[in-house]
Amino acid sequence: MRIFRLPGLPVCVFLLLLTLVYGHTLAQNKSPNAFTLKDGDRMVFLGNSIFENEFQYGYLELALTTRFADKGITFRNLGWTGDNVWGEARSTYTNPPTPYEHLMEDITKAAPTVVFLAYGGVEAQEGQAGVAHFKDGLNKLIDKIESLGAKAVLLSTIPVVSADTAQRIDERNADLELYSKAIADVASQRGKQFIDIYNPVLNTSKKADIIENTVHLNETGYYYLADVLEKALGMPNDRETSTITIAKPTPYSSNVRILTDSKDNNVIVRFVAADKYLPLPFPQASSWVGNDANVVRIVGLKKGYYTLSAGNEQVVTASAKEWEKGVEIKQGPQFEQSARIREMIVRKNELHFFQYRPLNQTYIIGFRKYEQGRHVKGLEEQNILIKWLEGQIILHSEPKEVVYELRKLE
Repeated sequence: MRIFRLPGLPVCVFLLLLTLVYGHTLAQNKSPNAFTLKDGDRMVFLGNSIFENEFQYGYLELALTTRFADKGITFRNLGWTGDNVWGEARSTYTNPPTPYEHLMEDITKAAPTVVFLAYGGVEAQEGQAGVAHFKDGLNKLIDKIESLGAKAVLLSTIPVVSADTAQRIDERNADLELYSKAIADVASQRGKQFIDIYNPVLNTSKKADIIENTVHLNETGYYYLADVLEKALGMPNDRETSTITIAKPTPYSSNVRILTDSKDNNVIVRFVAADKYLPLPFPQASSWVGNDANVVRIVGLKKGYYTLSAGNEQVVTASAKEWEKGVEIKQGPQFEQSARIREMIVRKNELHFFQYRPLNQTYIIGFRKYEQGRHVKGLEEQNILIKWLEGQIILHSEPKEVVYELRKLE
């Protein structure tokens, strides 16, 4: 939109009109639930097994880390298998504290600024009769999160998936959908962002093996859940296509930087690809990973096969015809960098897991700590390793430039 100041119109009036016009346009374009982070934010995953099981894969944390690589955000996973909004699965202490007090302590010590809540799967076993009690507990959790100055993002339940008809799948899923609606209602009433993961997980389960033991996501499941969260939060995850045209005297491209300093006569084209963010490494066990990989198109190649390499390592080989259509890049330095970060995330989460949930915790940090409370010092010392790993994760989360070379396969 272009606005021209009318002759004789006072500057102050012009600026007022400009503010009204553009302010209205920006207000229309900006989503009221736009997900943003600031430097140093602490994100906490709080819920049942959907979060506890994730700490061994690291996909959710990796996705958020790499999409906000310039923010220096840190994470704490407080997921607890079988937990509900009243913290009843946390009753591994001998009271005191009560399980609910334990839950409150866990949230407070994590010092969150953003909390992802994933409850309802356990509570759904109570059916319609338990909805009101569940909503009450969920609201109290949100009250606690707000009292800490943090914002909450609410996730739906996930479906039960099984071919065993004896599992009463339809009945169980009807209850899970009922509780998903309850979560959505609370989110709407409290002005919180709600993310439906029930339907995306159900739809993806028809294409790939993403659930084991009817209710738990496997590695592939968390890979796709990360994709669902990226899209729901409005984070960039669309694949990019880089197009290069082979021509004389030199190749050219509108969106790739071509390098002309190669001394290898066998190199047909040498170029730099700078991804906006690191890709998620693909799950090892999956035979179907969708179509989220970036694509390279090379037009004008003579008939034959051509190999794309980076750092003296082969990335992919394809025919001239395939290169012209576009070839997906599913391995290479960017994936290796991302995989190393994921390894550090998993290691850091393991350290944190055994720090905040130590064996014999009643004797170390509970009411019988007079017996083995000396071991608290060892738990606290793990913070050194945790913080070091967090620093390394943040330091290496931005993508590095990769130099690619294309050669004809003889």
